[in-house]
Amino acid sequence: MRPWREGPDDRRSYHHGNLKEALIEAARRFIAERGIGGFTLVDAARLVGVTPAALYRHFRGREALLEEVAGRGFADLAERLARALAARGTPLERFTRMGEAYLAFAEEEPGYYAAIFETRGLAAGTPNSEAGPRPSPFDLLVEALQATFPDGFGGVAPRFIAVEVWALSHGLATLAASGHLPKGPGVPDKYELLRAGVLALVHGAGGPPQA
Repeated sequence: MRPWREGPDDRRSYHHGNLKEALIEAARRFIAERGIGGFTLVDAARLVGVTPAALYRHFRGREALLEEVAGRGFADLAERLARALAARGTPLERFTRMGEAYLAFAEEEPGYYAAIFETRGLAAGTPNSEAGPRPSPFDLLVEALQATFPDGFGGVAPRFIAVEVWALSHGLATLAASGHLPKGPGVPDKYELLRAGVLALVHGAGGPPQA
């Protein structure tokens, strides 16, 4: 990600009555560039052109702001996974697209991604004022596994397999983001590694794959 610089529109956000949204965006950008511990409320206030005291009209403190960023990211991730799950194609194709969507989200939204996994107190479901709580990404993963492999996994609970698949996805996303994922001729990319790993997990749980 290229370093960002404060632009003329950043400081105008508050004057348009969007202080809360401006603070969330500022925090997301700081996290993407500096990591979860790389900014203070003073930094966020300075970016949007208000005093730190003005922030407390919307957030109790830094942790509350971080939880809001994490909640937004959580909702974005869940929406992407839900779209992949609802797309056309076989269950296996849709399940594969969910994995691709997860890795793409981690790459495209590093601020949201870091906030999701490094902020405590985030609810399991994501709020939706019109339709009630959305399913969490984990719930969507379990649903996709059950649809893709209706015969089950040899007595192993789908939620157990879902945890393993999520751990694999998170590990690949983290290694790729830190530049530690091996690259070079003949080395699969993160998407190929995810597909191969998922098939190994589900077939390993359910016994030898059928021809």
